[in-house]
Amino acid sequence: MDVKAAAIRVLRQAGTALHASDISARIIDAGLWQSQGKTPAVTVAARLYSDIKKKGDRSSFVKAGAGTFALRDFAATPGAGPAPVPVKKLPKPAAVKTDFSFTDCAEKVLEASGEKKPMHYKEITGQALQEGWLNTGGKTPEATMYALLISEIKRRRRRAEQPRFVRHGRGYVGLSKWQARGLAFEIAQHKLQVGKVLRKKLLAMTPDKFEELIEQLLPEMGFEQVELTKSRADGGIDVRGALVVSDVIRIRLAAQVKRWKRNIHAPVVQQVRGSLGAHEQGLIITTSDFSPGAVREAAQADKTPIALMNGRQLVMLLMEHGIGVRRSTLDLFEIDEEF
Repeated sequence: MDVKAAAIRVLRQAGTALHASDISARIIDAGLWQSQGKTPAVTVAARLYSDIKKKGDRSSFVKAGAGTFALRDFAATPGAGPAPVPVKKLPKPAAVKTDFSFTDCAEKVLEASGEKKPMHYKEITGQALQEGWLNTGGKTPEATMYALLISEIKRRRRRAEQPRFVRHGRGYVGLSKWQARGLAFEIAQHKLQVGKVLRKKLLAMTPDKFEELIEQLLPEMGFEQVELTKSRADGGIDVRGALVVSDVIRIRLAAQVKRWKRNIHAPVVQQVRGSLGAHEQGLIITTSDFSPGAVREAAQADKTPIALMNGRQLVMLLMEHGIGVRRSTLDLFEIDEEF
Protein backbone atom coordinates (compact mmCIF):
# COMPACT_ATOMS: atom_id res chain seq x y z
CA MET A 1 0.00 0.00 0.00
CA ASP A 2 1.35 3.42 -0.85
CA VAL A 3 1.72 6.26 1.64
CA LYS A 4 -1.40 8.17 0.59
CA ALA A 5 -3.70 5.14 0.72
CA ALA A 6 -2.28 4.17 4.10
CA ALA A 7 -2.75 7.72 5.39
CA ILE A 8 -6.38 7.75 4.25
CA ARG A 9 -7.07 4.54 6.17
CA VAL A 10 -5.38 5.82 9.33
CA LEU A 11 -7.14 9.20 9.24
CA ARG A 12 -10.46 7.52 8.57
CA GLN A 13 -10.01 5.27 11.60
CA ALA A 14 -8.85 8.18 13.79
CA GLY A 15 -11.77 10.41 12.82
CA THR A 16 -9.68 13.51 13.46
CA ALA A 17 -6.71 15.43 12.19
CA LEU A 18 -3.30 13.92 12.97
CA HIS A 19 0.26 15.17 12.89
CA ALA A 20 2.50 13.60 10.23
CA SER A 21 4.58 11.90 12.94
CA ASP A 22 1.41 10.28 14.35
CA ILE A 23 0.23 9.23 10.88
CA SER A 24 3.59 7.64 10.06
CA ALA A 25 3.75 5.82 13.41
CA ARG A 26 0.24 4.39 12.97
CA ILE A 27 0.67 3.20 9.39
CA ILE A 28 4.02 1.58 10.21
CA ASP A 29 2.62 -0.09 13.34
CA ALA A 30 -0.32 -1.39 11.30
CA GLY A 31 2.05 -2.79 8.67
CA LEU A 32 0.43 -0.68 5.95
CA TRP A 33 3.69 0.87 4.76
CA GLN A 34 7.41 0.50 5.42
CA SER A 35 9.83 3.41 5.12
CA GLN A 36 13.43 2.95 3.98
CA GLY A 37 14.37 6.44 5.16
CA LYS A 38 15.46 7.65 8.58
CA THR A 39 12.63 10.20 8.90
CA PRO A 40 9.34 8.57 7.85
CA ALA A 41 7.27 11.46 9.25
CA VAL A 42 9.02 13.84 6.86
CA THR A 43 8.30 11.51 3.94
CA VAL A 44 4.62 11.28 4.87
CA ALA A 45 4.30 15.06 5.25
CA ALA A 46 6.00 15.65 1.90
CA ARG A 47 3.76 13.16 0.05
CA LEU A 48 0.54 14.54 1.55
CA TYR A 49 1.57 18.15 1.07
CA SER A 50 2.57 17.48 -2.56
CA ASP A 51 -0.82 15.82 -3.17
CA ILE A 52 -2.60 18.91 -1.81
CA LYS A 53 -0.47 21.28 -3.92
CA LYS A 54 -0.95 19.19 -7.06
CA LYS A 55 -4.67 18.41 -6.83
CA GLY A 56 -6.02 21.35 -4.82
CA ASP A 57 -9.68 20.80 -3.94
CA ARG A 58 -9.54 17.35 -5.57
CA SER A 59 -7.04 16.09 -3.00
CA SER A 60 -8.29 13.71 -0.32
CA PHE A 61 -6.32 15.67 2.26
CA VAL A 62 -6.37 19.13 3.82
CA LYS A 63 -3.60 20.73 5.83
CA ALA A 64 -5.12 21.44 9.26
CA GLY A 65 -2.02 22.94 10.85
CA ALA A 66 1.76 22.86 10.89
CA GLY A 67 2.59 19.29 9.86
CA THR A 68 -1.01 18.25 10.59
CA PHE A 69 -3.39 16.69 8.07
CA ALA A 70 -7.03 15.59 7.89
CA LEU A 71 -9.33 14.04 5.30
CA ARG A 72 -11.15 16.61 3.18
CA ASP A 73 -14.57 14.96 3.26
CA PHE A 74 -15.26 12.02 5.52
CA ALA A 75 -18.84 11.85 4.35
CA ALA A 76 -17.66 11.13 0.80
CA THR A 77 -15.70 8.11 1.97
CA PRO A 78 -17.78 4.92 2.34
CA GLY A 79 -17.68 3.58 5.88
CA ALA A 80 -15.91 6.65 7.19
CA GLY A 81 -15.98 7.54 10.84
CA PRO A 82 -17.08 10.84 12.34
CA ALA A 83 -16.00 14.11 10.81
CA PRO A 84 -12.57 15.25 11.86
CA VAL A 85 -12.26 17.78 14.64
CA PRO A 86 -11.48 21.09 12.98
CA VAL A 87 -8.05 22.44 13.77
CA LYS A 88 -7.61 26.16 13.38
CA LYS A 89 -4.55 27.07 11.36
CA LEU A 90 -2.75 29.87 13.13
CA PRO A 91 -1.45 32.67 10.92
CA LYS A 92 2.28 32.94 10.64
CA PRO A 93 3.87 36.05 12.13
CA ALA A 94 4.46 38.73 9.53
CA ALA A 95 8.13 38.96 10.50
CA VAL A 96 8.82 35.30 9.72
CA LYS A 97 10.23 34.77 6.25
CA THR A 98 8.70 31.76 4.49
CA ASP A 99 9.85 32.32 0.90
CA PHE A 100 13.43 31.10 1.11
CA SER A 101 15.06 29.77 -2.02
CA PHE A 102 15.31 26.00 -2.45
CA THR A 103 19.01 25.99 -1.58
CA ASP A 104 18.55 28.29 1.42
CA CYS A 105 15.84 25.91 2.65
CA ALA A 106 18.22 22.98 2.25
CA GLU A 107 20.83 24.78 4.34
CA LYS A 108 18.26 25.58 7.04
CA VAL A 109 17.02 21.98 7.18
CA LEU A 110 20.53 20.53 7.42
CA GLU A 111 21.51 22.98 10.15
CA ALA A 112 18.25 22.40 12.05
CA SER A 113 18.84 18.65 12.11
CA GLY A 114 21.64 19.21 14.60
CA GLU A 115 23.26 15.89 13.67
CA LYS A 116 25.80 17.13 11.12
CA LYS A 117 24.94 14.15 8.95
CA PRO A 118 23.98 14.08 5.24
CA MET A 119 20.27 13.86 4.43
CA HIS A 120 18.52 12.61 1.31
CA TYR A 121 17.25 15.43 -0.89
CA LYS A 122 13.69 14.09 -0.64
CA GLU A 123 13.84 14.27 3.15
CA ILE A 124 15.31 17.77 2.95
CA THR A 125 12.46 18.88 0.69
CA GLY A 126 9.82 17.28 2.88
CA GLN A 127 11.20 18.93 6.01
CA ALA A 128 11.34 22.33 4.30
CA LEU A 129 7.70 21.97 3.22
CA GLN A 130 6.61 20.76 6.63
CA GLU A 131 8.29 23.69 8.39
CA GLY A 132 6.70 26.14 5.97
CA TRP A 133 10.06 27.47 4.80
CA LEU A 134 9.58 26.36 1.20
CA ASN A 135 6.74 27.86 -0.83
CA THR A 136 6.47 26.36 -4.30
CA GLY A 137 3.73 25.66 -6.80
CA GLY A 138 5.78 23.06 -8.66
CA LYS A 139 4.55 19.48 -8.98
CA THR A 140 7.96 17.90 -8.31
CA PRO A 141 9.65 19.96 -5.57
CA GLU A 142 12.05 17.11 -4.72
CA ALA A 143 13.45 17.01 -8.27
CA THR A 144 13.74 20.79 -8.32
CA MET A 145 15.58 20.77 -5.00
CA TYR A 146 18.15 18.22 -6.16
CA ALA A 147 18.73 19.94 -9.51
CA LEU A 148 19.31 23.32 -7.83
CA LEU A 149 21.66 21.84 -5.22
CA ILE A 150 23.79 20.21 -7.93
CA SER A 151 23.70 23.40 -10.02
CA GLU A 152 24.92 25.54 -7.10
CA ILE A 153 27.74 23.12 -6.28
CA LYS A 154 28.96 23.16 -9.90
CA ARG A 155 28.57 26.93 -10.24
CA ARG A 156 30.63 27.68 -7.13
CA ARG A 157 33.33 25.23 -8.17
CA ARG A 158 33.57 26.90 -11.58
CA ARG A 159 34.17 30.18 -9.78
CA ALA A 160 36.78 28.54 -7.53
CA GLU A 161 34.52 29.25 -4.55
CA GLN A 162 33.87 26.92 -1.62
CA PRO A 163 30.43 25.27 -2.20
CA ARG A 164 27.90 25.35 0.63
CA PHE A 165 26.93 21.74 -0.02
CA VAL A 166 28.72 18.43 -0.54
CA ARG A 167 27.27 15.45 -2.43
CA HIS A 168 27.68 12.10 -0.68
CA GLY A 169 26.16 9.91 -3.39
CA ARG A 170 22.73 8.33 -3.91
CA GLY A 171 20.95 11.64 -3.39
CA TYR A 172 22.48 12.45 0.01
CA VAL A 173 23.70 16.00 0.63
CA GLY A 174 25.55 17.62 3.53
CA LEU A 175 27.09 20.97 4.38
CA SER A 176 30.71 21.56 3.43
CA LYS A 177 31.37 23.34 6.73
CA TRP A 178 30.80 20.03 8.52
CA GLN A 179 33.95 18.65 6.97
CA ALA A 180 37.04 18.33 9.10
CA ARG A 181 39.03 21.51 9.56
CA GLY A 182 42.37 19.73 9.57
CA LEU A 183 45.45 20.05 7.40
CA ALA A 184 43.77 18.52 4.33
CA PHE A 185 40.96 21.09 4.54
CA GLU A 186 43.42 23.98 4.87
CA ILE A 187 45.36 22.74 1.84
CA ALA A 188 42.16 22.49 -0.22
CA GLN A 189 41.17 26.02 0.81
CA HIS A 190 44.61 27.32 -0.14
CA LYS A 191 44.39 25.67 -3.56
CA LEU A 192 41.02 27.34 -4.15
CA GLN A 193 42.50 30.75 -3.35
CA VAL A 194 45.53 30.13 -5.58
CA GLY A 195 43.17 29.10 -8.39
CA LYS A 196 41.23 32.36 -8.04
CA VAL A 197 44.39 34.47 -8.25
CA LEU A 198 45.70 32.44 -11.20
CA ARG A 199 42.46 32.96 -13.15
CA LYS A 200 42.67 36.73 -12.55
CA LYS A 201 46.19 36.72 -13.92
CA LEU A 202 45.03 34.82 -17.02
CA LEU A 203 42.35 37.43 -17.67
CA ALA A 204 44.95 40.20 -17.36
CA MET A 205 47.24 38.66 -20.01
CA THR A 206 47.51 39.97 -23.53
CA PRO A 207 46.05 37.67 -26.22
CA ASP A 208 49.55 36.80 -27.48
CA LYS A 209 50.81 35.90 -24.00
CA PHE A 210 47.73 33.78 -23.37
CA GLU A 211 48.27 31.84 -26.61
CA GLU A 212 51.92 31.26 -25.64
CA LEU A 213 50.74 29.93 -22.26
CA ILE A 214 48.49 27.41 -24.01
CA GLU A 215 51.39 26.47 -26.30
CA GLN A 216 53.37 25.70 -23.13
CA LEU A 217 50.53 23.71 -21.51
CA LEU A 218 49.62 21.40 -24.40
CA PRO A 219 52.94 19.45 -24.49
CA GLU A 220 52.53 18.79 -20.74
CA MET A 221 49.16 17.22 -21.59
CA GLY A 222 50.67 14.85 -24.16
CA PHE A 223 50.59 16.95 -27.35
CA GLU A 224 53.37 16.85 -29.91
CA GLN A 225 54.27 19.14 -32.83
CA VAL A 226 52.54 22.07 -31.09
CA GLU A 227 52.76 25.36 -32.95
CA LEU A 228 50.96 28.68 -32.95
CA THR A 229 49.28 29.61 -36.21
CA LYS A 230 49.82 32.92 -37.95
CA SER A 231 47.41 35.62 -36.87
CA ARG A 232 44.11 35.56 -38.83
CA ALA A 233 45.49 33.01 -41.24
CA ASP A 234 43.55 29.96 -40.13
CA GLY A 235 39.97 31.06 -39.62
CA GLY A 236 40.22 31.50 -35.86
CA ILE A 237 42.45 28.51 -35.11
CA ASP A 238 45.24 29.60 -32.72
CA VAL A 239 47.21 26.41 -32.01
CA ARG A 240 47.67 23.13 -33.81
CA GLY A 241 49.19 19.89 -32.57
CA ALA A 242 48.85 16.12 -32.30
CA LEU A 243 47.63 14.41 -29.15
CA VAL A 244 49.59 11.17 -28.71
CA VAL A 245 48.19 8.43 -26.49
CA SER A 246 50.59 5.65 -25.41
CA ASP A 247 52.68 6.13 -28.57
CA VAL A 248 49.90 4.38 -30.47
CA ILE A 249 47.01 6.76 -31.02
CA ARG A 250 47.65 10.11 -32.70
CA ILE A 251 44.84 12.64 -32.95
CA ARG A 252 45.34 15.86 -34.86
CA LEU A 253 43.74 18.77 -32.99
CA ALA A 254 43.20 22.40 -33.86
CA ALA A 255 42.54 24.68 -30.89
CA GLN A 256 41.02 28.09 -30.49
CA VAL A 257 41.75 29.95 -27.24
CA LYS A 258 39.40 32.56 -25.78
CA ARG A 259 40.55 34.82 -22.95
CA TRP A 260 36.96 35.80 -22.19
CA LYS A 261 34.88 36.61 -19.14
CA ARG A 262 31.58 35.89 -20.90
CA ASN A 263 30.46 32.41 -21.86
CA ILE A 264 31.20 30.80 -25.22
CA HIS A 265 28.07 30.21 -27.34
CA ALA A 266 27.21 27.81 -30.15
CA PRO A 267 28.31 30.08 -33.09
CA VAL A 268 31.93 29.95 -31.85
CA VAL A 269 31.79 26.14 -31.85
CA GLN A 270 30.37 26.19 -35.37
CA GLN A 271 33.14 28.57 -36.50
CA VAL A 272 35.87 26.31 -35.12
CA ARG A 273 34.31 23.25 -36.78
CA GLY A 274 34.22 25.07 -40.11
CA SER A 275 37.92 25.95 -39.80
CA LEU A 276 39.19 22.42 -39.27
CA GLY A 277 41.44 20.77 -41.77
CA ALA A 278 41.15 17.23 -43.09
CA HIS A 279 41.20 14.58 -40.32
CA GLU A 280 41.38 17.26 -37.61
CA GLN A 281 39.31 17.49 -34.44
CA GLY A 282 38.62 20.73 -32.61
CA LEU A 283 39.37 22.08 -29.15
CA ILE A 284 38.19 25.32 -27.56
CA ILE A 285 39.99 26.58 -24.45
CA THR A 286 38.52 29.49 -22.50
CA THR A 287 38.97 31.29 -19.20
CA SER A 288 35.17 31.48 -18.90
CA ASP A 289 32.63 28.72 -19.55
CA PHE A 290 30.30 27.33 -22.23
CA SER A 291 26.59 27.93 -22.67
CA PRO A 292 24.25 24.90 -22.82
CA GLY A 293 23.83 25.57 -26.53
CA ALA A 294 27.58 25.46 -27.08
CA VAL A 295 27.85 22.17 -25.18
CA ARG A 296 25.06 20.64 -27.29
CA GLU A 297 26.62 21.88 -30.52
CA ALA A 298 30.04 20.48 -29.60
CA ALA A 299 28.56 17.06 -28.87
CA GLN A 300 26.58 16.69 -32.14
CA ALA A 301 26.88 12.99 -32.99
CA ASP A 302 26.82 13.49 -36.77
CA LYS A 303 29.49 16.21 -36.83
CA THR A 304 33.21 16.48 -36.14
CA PRO A 305 33.65 16.46 -32.34
CA ILE A 306 34.80 19.63 -30.59
CA ALA A 307 36.38 19.26 -27.14
CA LEU A 308 35.69 21.99 -24.59
CA MET A 309 37.97 23.18 -21.76
CA ASN A 310 36.49 25.81 -19.44
CA GLY A 311 38.28 28.17 -17.05
CA ARG A 312 38.07 25.88 -14.04
CA GLN A 313 39.57 22.96 -15.97
CA LEU A 314 42.27 25.21 -17.43
CA VAL A 315 43.31 26.51 -14.00
CA MET A 316 43.40 22.97 -12.58
CA LEU A 317 45.62 21.76 -15.44
CA LEU A 318 48.00 24.72 -15.08
CA MET A 319 48.35 24.01 -11.36
CA GLU A 320 48.76 20.28 -11.95
CA HIS A 321 51.62 20.87 -14.38
CA GLY A 322 53.24 23.69 -12.39
CA ILE A 323 52.63 26.44 -14.95
CA GLY A 324 52.13 29.88 -13.39
CA VAL A 325 52.51 28.44 -9.89
CA ARG A 326 55.28 27.09 -7.66
CA ARG A 327 54.76 23.79 -5.88
CA SER A 328 55.64 23.98 -2.18
CA THR A 329 56.64 20.92 -0.19
CA LEU A 330 56.31 20.61 3.56
CA ASP A 331 57.99 18.30 6.03
CA LEU A 332 55.38 16.49 8.11
CA PHE A 333 56.48 14.86 11.34
CA GLU A 334 54.85 11.85 13.01
CA ILE A 335 55.60 10.17 16.32
CA ASP A 336 57.85 7.14 16.05
CA GLU A 337 55.86 4.40 17.76
CA GLU A 338 59.11 2.59 18.69
CA PHE A 339 60.50 5.66 20.46
